[in-house]
Amino acid sequence: MVSQRAADVTPFIAMDVLERANELDDVIHLEVGEPDFAPPDRVIETAVDSLRAGHTTYTAARGKPELRRAIAAHYDREYGVDIDPDRVVVTPGTSPGLFLAMAALVDPGDEVVLTDPHYACYPNFVRVVDGEVRTVTLRASEGFRPRVDDFAAAVGPDTSALLCNSPANPTGAVMDGETLAGLAEVAADADATPVVDEVYHGLSYDAAEHTMLEYTDDAFVLNGFSKRFAMTGWRLGWVIVPPDYVDAVNRLAQNVLICAPNFVQDAGVAALETPPDRLDEIRETYRERRDLLVDAVEGWGLDLGYTPQGAYYLLADVSDLPGDALDVADLFLEAGVAVTPGVDFGDAASDYLRFSYATDADAIETAIERIDALLATVER
Repeated sequence: MVSQRAADVTPFIAMDVLERANELDDVIHLEVGEPDFAPPDRVIETAVDSLRAGHTTYTAARGKPELRRAIAAHYDREYGVDIDPDRVVVTPGTSPGLFLAMAALVDPGDEVVLTDPHYACYPNFVRVVDGEVRTVTLRASEGFRPRVDDFAAAVGPDTSALLCNSPANPTGAVMDGETLAGLAEVAADADATPVVDEVYHGLSYDAAEHTMLEYTDDAFVLNGFSKRFAMTGWRLGWVIVPPDYVDAVNRLAQNVLICAPNFVQDAGVAALETPPDRLDEIRETYRERRDLLVDAVEGWGLDLGYTPQGAYYLLADVSDLPGDALDVADLFLEAGVAVTPGVDFGDAASDYLRFSYATDADAIETAIERIDALLATVER
């Protein structure tokens, strides 16, 4: 019999849409966050050299020392934050890092406060460790940026963690330093721990990026190589662990993860040494795609109400179109454009569709043309 824990895990609708879209001919994929850039050449060359050198054995569960030192140096270089490499735990992707954080923090019945909208998988990570989800509603009129006061009102005696991400999926919102500092204070007052997913760092356009580690050491901070370095299939991430949790998280990693792939960790060191001008060029390309799609959504008469500041997503309100967001997503798919229904991201996003602009501008323009033609036939 399937466990209740497994039965409570909901499907990831974006992946369901991708599977359906792949069964059709000539579909533009705006439903998944899959960068269309290749990893830096040096990353690929380093991985090949590492394989040829025989680096295919197990490593320490927390990761190779060279990579952990490179990650610590990254925080010093980017944010002026001094991180002990012993607090760095390397993981096979960022999602396992989130699992380690939840497993280390949450006992059965403990509450985790997260935003709504939120990344689709967050509630499932809470449920799989038998935690309870509480949400803080975000508003499009405020750019989907969280209010510290709302988090303060949501925490209680059973709260063990505050979970958020910046730049955010699915909204593209970026939290400023004042907000991060306020959330750190709220967590400290509630004897809870911030868990901040920063995997889209490096992909902000109109806002300065700050890490939660600038404001507290008592936080789990997640990041990885999938988004910034276009290394989704390489499965390499990390989590910065509060000092008091290092031993516990290392034990969990030893048992649950064993280790991230040896040669991929060598490639991670090379990625962190990528010249900034290449990343600047990629970020500017994403900005141009964002502007193209924002203009199109407004031209369709859909309510956007904000401009995403980071990542490569936007949420568009489709409540003026016939049917619910699932119906509209199906209609768009029939027209050859795959998008993700907002219900995947929480109740507050149920009237929205998420568009990803991680694909090339030509494909986005083709998608715009198809939706233009479709909406010309739809009565509102």
